[in-house]
Amino acid sequence: MSRRPNFVVFVADQLRADALGAFGNPLVSTPNLDALAARGTRFTQAFAQHPVCSPSRASFLTAWYPHTAGHRSLNNLLKPHEPNLLRILKDAGYHVTWAGTRGHALAQGVTEDSVHDYGFSVPPTLGLRDGLAEGYPDDVHARLFYRGRVPDDGRVDFDEALIRTAEQWLANPPDDRPWLLFLPVFAPHCPFQVEEPWFSMYDRDEIPDPLPPVRPGEGEPEFMRAVRERYGLDRVTPEMWREVIATYYGMVSRMDHHLGRVMSAIDHTDTVTLFFADHGEYLGDHGLIEKWPSGMHECLTRDPLIVSGGGLPEGQVSDAMVELVDVLPTVLELAGVEAPHRHFGRSLLPLLREPDAEHRRYAFTEGGFTVEEEPQLERAGYPYDAKAALQHENPRLVGRAVAVRDRQWTYVWRLYEPPELYDRIRDPHERTNLAGRGEHTEVQRRMHEAVLRWYAETGAVIPLTEDPGSPKVDLPVPGGRDV
Repeated sequence: MSRRPNFVVFVADQLRADALGAFGNPLVSTPNLDALAARGTRFTQAFAQHPVCSPSRASFLTAWYPHTAGHRSLNNLLKPHEPNLLRILKDAGYHVTWAGTRGHALAQGVTEDSVHDYGFSVPPTLGLRDGLAEGYPDDVHARLFYRGRVPDDGRVDFDEALIRTAEQWLANPPDDRPWLLFLPVFAPHCPFQVEEPWFSMYDRDEIPDPLPPVRPGEGEPEFMRAVRERYGLDRVTPEMWREVIATYYGMVSRMDHHLGRVMSAIDHTDTVTLFFADHGEYLGDHGLIEKWPSGMHECLTRDPLIVSGGGLPEGQVSDAMVELVDVLPTVLELAGVEAPHRHFGRSLLPLLREPDAEHRRYAFTEGGFTVEEEPQLERAGYPYDAKAALQHENPRLVGRAVAVRDRQWTYVWRLYEPPELYDRIRDPHERTNLAGRGEHTEVQRRMHEAVLRWYAETGAVIPLTEDPGSPKVDLPVPGGRDV
């Protein structure tokens, strides 16, 4: 490559890793993602740092953990004085374009400082939140966030407008400097709805049933029972769960189609594509739907990360422990740019050269709040009202939590509830809580120590710029006298 690479960063929303063909799903058709993985490296053990949109996005854009600077909520976004990947590249001479208006990361004014182009050249005729509280068959389907088939009536939704904007931009990208195109799509975020041919793409009878809840008393966190009861999820039949899953799979295949249109418009020899999601989705597993701010399950946190193109090695699979904070240093190293701040990411380039190499011993995910932070928790209208109400009525249900994973174990520390320990090899869906059992005492101790050390090492950063110890103060002398 004769110059610094271009980048396409394609970020899905609420996408489970196991909902993609390239990540082992035998039913879902994702030919474009499969091809992208074949041209690059697929990371099977990548984990998001938060199970909710805004904190996760703030984390991967800074390579800070959510607690490092307090970006743990939906409304504490990245400030003008804080670093982010897009602005770092812009300052380093890249042309940075953000297609669409999917924010959820940057505070007022930061977008203008971070990118050159923003929004739609082909505007949507359907708003992202149009009719969010409407169009559900009944209340039980509303609590599943399920709308089902929507008409293909010519109206342009958010993602279609975003992809058309990207296609127009890619038809004439800058040729005087390298560029980055940021594509944060909405799919497959709920409400679960999709038009034909994707709605009917999957035979409902072939969809496996989701994982049922564990038996009472087997150590699941309290929010799981509370959500099921408040949503009335005992009303959901196996057929209804399969309907939701099939619709979600249709949304995934539509997203894959959108990715394919972008991929057909770029030169893979000088463009690196990074594909990943901000977090996953319960999708009926454990008897739950959507996500929860202190949910630490693998279906929410394992991420479908792919790095491909730009002359990088092809056809690779890495099982190394990886975090989304690793995205920033990877992009910066490929671009030949030094980060202007201390962060906690580790470049993936060594794994791209040697996918079996050791990268991290542990991967961390965090979420939740303290009881004292209850006034700052989200408030929402129907059908999210039940979720928000639970958090305000009993903020302990959304208490702070940390999950630490290595290749074999998951340990979950909770501020207000007992810990959890799962054997990822024998229990990949993390259903049998082994915490407190004598034979696993040493494992639990080691993982708990890892959480403590992680908090101590990443709780705050000292800025690289130094302040003078005795700055000159330009104020009048007390009493008005000169000294």
